[in-house]
Amino acid sequence: MRPRLADVAARAGVSMKTVSNVINDFPHVSESTRSKVTTAIEELGYRPNVSARNLARGRTGVIVLGVPRLDMPYFASLAMQLITAAEAASWWVQIRQTRGERANELRLLEEARDSRIDGMVLSVVALREADLADRPSTPLVLLGEHRFASVDHVGIDNAGAARLAVRHLLDTGRRHVVVVGGRRGADQRVVGAESALAERGETLGPAMHLAVEGVTGQHGEQAMDAFLAAGHAVDAVFCATDWLAMGVIRSLRLHGYRVPDDVAVMGFDDIPYDLAALPTLSTIAPDREQIARLAVESLLRQERPGPPEVRHAVADHRIVVRESTAATAPGGATPT
Repeated sequence: MRPRLADVAARAGVSMKTVSNVINDFPHVSESTRSKVTTAIEELGYRPNVSARNLARGRTGVIVLGVPRLDMPYFASLAMQLITAAEAASWWVQIRQTRGERANELRLLEEARDSRIDGMVLSVVALREADLADRPSTPLVLLGEHRFASVDHVGIDNAGAARLAVRHLLDTGRRHVVVVGGRRGADQRVVGAESALAERGETLGPAMHLAVEGVTGQHGEQAMDAFLAAGHAVDAVFCATDWLAMGVIRSLRLHGYRVPDDVAVMGFDDIPYDLAALPTLSTIAPDREQIARLAVESLLRQERPGPPEVRHAVADHRIVVRESTAATAPGGATPT
């Protein structure tokens, strides 16, 4: 027979109300009482009724995650981490795609106003600050590079991460660094790359920043094809996403360049496919587990009574050096 709340209370020697307070993580329970209850839960194998818990707390038990595209490996991996973090808070996650379009991002905000959900985590691409002036009261946290003063935000230091990546390329003796992706003067990953170059007395000339219309491997390959066809020198490439980097590597190899011997390539995002690429891809790894946890913590804090304080949380990142960047300077930029 499945153990009940009353069974846990009897085993711990406390009231059913106290067991409920421990399960719902109420702060006024003493540590000794909390320990007795959790021990009893473990010994009996008690599993709380999530639906009943949510109903008692005035919840629906559902939050929404809005991402640009689920076929992008970064967001698929992020969704997995958010589902795990949300489960610990007794939430189910409904995933929606915006395709990075402002109209779809606005539609999600409207749905947050009209739907019975407990909160929303939205990875923003096109939304503007003014769009949030009349935002719903539903707990909301934004992800990504765009940060607005009026709404909780979780992200990484994109400029600092890009600076770290380009410094690594320069430290291997590279000098002709191309940046693929991002908008110049707007995207923090481009800003960080420019900053790293400036530290070494270098500049990112117009020809060395390759703007792309998307973030897929095809976009990266097409951009590098055009760059090489114009006869420019290159010995290192920093890409705004790993997916772009994989397309860049394909273009370089088809044009006779060796990676990393002739050209080093650095990505960003640490998607799962990096280890299956040939060569394996050096990259910047955002701590997606921490991003997900901080986002869920933000929603939990916002559901408490009273006006919440807006918080902007910065998650960790690290550089991951693999085969696509070399520790020694290349012999030159001429293909073999």
